[in-house]
Amino acid sequence: MYDFEAKTLNGQQLKLNEFKGKTIIVVNTASKCGLTPQYEGLENLYQKYKDKGLVILGFPCNQFGNQEKGNSNEISEFCQVNYGVSFQMFEKIEVNGNNAHPLYKYMKSALPGGLFGNNVKWNFTKFVFDKEGKPAKRFSPTTAPEKMEDYIKNLLT
Repeated sequence: MYDFEAKTLNGQQLKLNEFKGKTIIVVNTASKCGLTPQYEGLENLYQKYKDKGLVILGFPCNQFGNQEKGNSNEISEFCQVNYGVSFQMFEKIEVNGNNAHPLYKYMKSALPGGLFGNNVKWNFTKFVFDKEGKPAKRFSPTTAPEKMEDYIKNLLT
């Protein structure tokens, strides 16, 4: 995981090795999805555990039902105004297909998706990495962040 980098919403290249020693949740997001309220649960988890080493990395994606049409400024404003998102958000990427971000190609092969192949099925699929940067678990889009809390707490200790 630490070999990858991505552009933040403000256009800066960020090397993911900055998060060495942290428990990391990587999630593909969208502003116009039925699951969008998960931003609130993710932010709550982040606020509760950031001082214990939790990092959340949000990657907007428009590949599922055109539910993330905005540009970086619009995405940033939406996340701030509606959900008070303070965790790290990145520029819009693709998570499936030939143009998938290299981090997502890696995560999908490291944590396969089950019966229907490795592709990300929908917005708010969550990938968790332990403090050593090793892939730990993949959570489905419908798994609420609150349901991940016990798992995350165990990784943080």
